[in-house]
Amino acid sequence: MKISISGIRGIFNQDLNLNNIINFSRLFASFIINNSINSEKKCLVARDTRPSSDIILRTVLAAIMEKGIDVFDLGVAPTPFVFRESIKYGNAIIVTASHNPLEWNGLKFVINGRGIFEEELDSIQQQDATSSTGFGKSYHINSKYILDILEFMRKNRYLDDGRKRTNTVGLDPGGGAISSFIPKLYDSLNQDFLSVNDIAGISSRSPDPTTDDLFELRKLVLSKKLDLGFAFDMDADRLVVVDRNGNKLSTDLTLLLCIASTLYHGAKKFVVSIDTSNAIGHMVTDHGGTLNYSKVGEANVVKQLLNLQADAGGEGSSAGFIMPKFNMCRDGILASVIISSLNEDLYNDCIEIASNYSTIRSKVPIESNFQKAVIEKFEEKYKAKSFQIIKMDGTKILIDDKSWILIRSSNTEHAVRISVESSPDNALSIFNDAKEKVQSIYEEIK
Repeated sequence: MKISISGIRGIFNQDLNLNNIINFSRLFASFIINNSINSEKKCLVARDTRPSSDIILRTVLAAIMEKGIDVFDLGVAPTPFVFRESIKYGNAIIVTASHNPLEWNGLKFVINGRGIFEEELDSIQQQDATSSTGFGKSYHINSKYILDILEFMRKNRYLDDGRKRTNTVGLDPGGGAISSFIPKLYDSLNQDFLSVNDIAGISSRSPDPTTDDLFELRKLVLSKKLDLGFAFDMDADRLVVVDRNGNKLSTDLTLLLCIASTLYHGAKKFVVSIDTSNAIGHMVTDHGGTLNYSKVGEANVVKQLLNLQADAGGEGSSAGFIMPKFNMCRDGILASVIISSLNEDLYNDCIEIASNYSTIRSKVPIESNFQKAVIEKFEEKYKAKSFQIIKMDGTKILIDDKSWILIRSSNTEHAVRISVESSPDNALSIFNDAKEKVQSIYEEIK
């Protein structure tokens, strides 16, 4: 089982079981009780469409109610819906493993409309998990997310006066939590669309659109001559874009398109995770903005966004776009709407800037107790080749103005992640060398 600011995750009925779910639900309930600013103790709950999500949600409901807390059940709902709605209730638990394979599941914790920070994760684990004598009540509720996003987009002039839009998009919700909601959203946008994998719980592809080839969506875009395609992960916090030629855009380019649109609409201050492409910085500085970096992880980006009162940001590795004045999480739904409203000149500018960079990301399975030593020894091997080493999150080695290597422990899996960026003709050789060194170091020390 993996425990991090992203929540708890594991393979259900292997390293994650119902006892774990009960324990962490009770711990979070105690955290709510001890940190509630008023006498009303509430918790919003929701789930994705994984086979194990229903039974886990029922277990979470029971464990939270057992502690005397009222629960407000959204049922199947995307993560961005829950974050948006949780502002009204103060706290939330989402049953999801996001982009992980279907056999995985987990709990994502939300406080005051945002994910938990590292110090709050520590506090949650130190709570009293024993049961109480009080009992909470349960209520079924519906989300106002779709109405909220339409109002937000129109108020900030991302949308026109509601006239029919001329382009057509392809949608691939991957059978995930957004499946039953996406038609209503795009109908409300007056946007023509076609879809695949649009039945909740049924999909021909993997939960992670960033690694899947998205064959059906790409085929749909090409055969129907669509303008764009959008693919979501299981809880819709990740988005992958397919262009009109049927090509998957990189996650960094997807984030770049969102950032460019916000720049066009007046945003100036941004925060991205340290593993994000330099193409973002290129675009931001070219348009008079400022860019700051955070550790990898949605909550870390959000924390820095709030500290700096920044306008927007995200994670290049997941195409996770965050605009805190609307939602304090990676919001693939918001990202899709923003990108679909992007004018063609700005879109082409983004494509041109991104063509100067190539980013490669991978992971090497490494037992947790060896990861620190592997990262330290890797840094030693690259010291002579670097002009700067950044230790914000793992080790980031800057080789030249276009080239860097980042090695860090995964927040969600038992692995070391390797990210490399350089010019298109150099990136692969740098990546292969870095991965080979990580594997050889691990073999030496284990």
